[in-house]
Amino acid sequence: MRPEIVIRGAGPAGSALALLLHRAGRSVVLSDPRGRADLAPPAARPIALSYASRIILERAGAWQALEVTPIETVRVSQQHGIGTTRLTAADARVPALGYVIDYRALCDALSGSVSAAGIAIDGDADRPAPLVVHAEGSGQYSSEKRYEQAAVVALVGAEPRADRTAFERFTTQGPLALLPLAGSFGLVWAVRAEDAGALVEMPAPQFVAALQEAFGRRSIRFTSAAGRSSFALALRVRTERAGAREAYVGNSAQTLHPVAGQGLNLGLRDAWELAQSIGEAPDPGAAEILRRYAGRRRLDALATIRVTDLLAELFVGTSAIARFARGAAMCALDACAPARRFLARRMIYGPSALP
Repeated sequence: MRPEIVIRGAGPAGSALALLLHRAGRSVVLSDPRGRADLAPPAARPIALSYASRIILERAGAWQALEVTPIETVRVSQQHGIGTTRLTAADARVPALGYVIDYRALCDALSGSVSAAGIAIDGDADRPAPLVVHAEGSGQYSSEKRYEQAAVVALVGAEPRADRTAFERFTTQGPLALLPLAGSFGLVWAVRAEDAGALVEMPAPQFVAALQEAFGRRSIRFTSAAGRSSFALALRVRTERAGAREAYVGNSAQTLHPVAGQGLNLGLRDAWELAQSIGEAPDPGAAEILRRYAGRRRLDALATIRVTDLLAELFVGTSAIARFARGAAMCALDACAPARRFLARRMIYGPSALP
């Protein structure tokens, strides 16, 4: 039987959308000619799911299958400069700001949920349907901006062991994030593109020493690093996220800098809004449905893209004046609870209320 909706791409955004639509009674097929081996990287890739993403995955019936580490506190600081701030779950009035999981484990768990739901997966990339959703993770973008940076990712051991606190350290080369993951830290470290290869290939003790120098020595001592890899960083945006019987979600609609960990969470909100826009409509690919989806995503996508791009650029550089201004801004934020609450909730939910 011809499906109502074909989703091209069985990564997290495509799988979540398939589960949401299936639970709403829609006929869905996931199409991914690449096969399961290409859905996730071979090395460590820590991912932070926001509390809003938890709600979406709960409503998709997939949350219980995930083994995650909660984030209750995020500590933000800058290298060689004054100023720190702390965001907490209490600030945002949620049980946790986010949850950390390895990307491979997330893909495997969502694949299991898709199989358990009886959703078909095939390799026919050209299967027709009233609505085709692009969730391949790549595509034709309207604009592209290369940051001349690469992200080095790894699983890092430390003393004391990671608990439920994440760290965002802005260095002169780019942001350095430490995400608690089962007692260790998932590292996402933005560095100059020309330095990434050397950091990945250098002996582990030398890498640990370089990481310690960038992060500082006051609160954590790093002891090991495993699963190192790197990837280039760029901002890619598709202006139109809907066309003639086509819609775009996740990285097929936008690819972001990893600062603040917004990319996957934005993609899951894409999936939620598309499922909500379709609802019980007789024709899921009707023009008015797709216009509604594009309209509902416009503000969230634009705001998130602008904020992450600003953060990626604002906290890079060695200017003493800029460091002082950034430090003063962090101190002011730390002293103002309403501002912290506003920032934390916007990073969790986007500009909207609960999904």
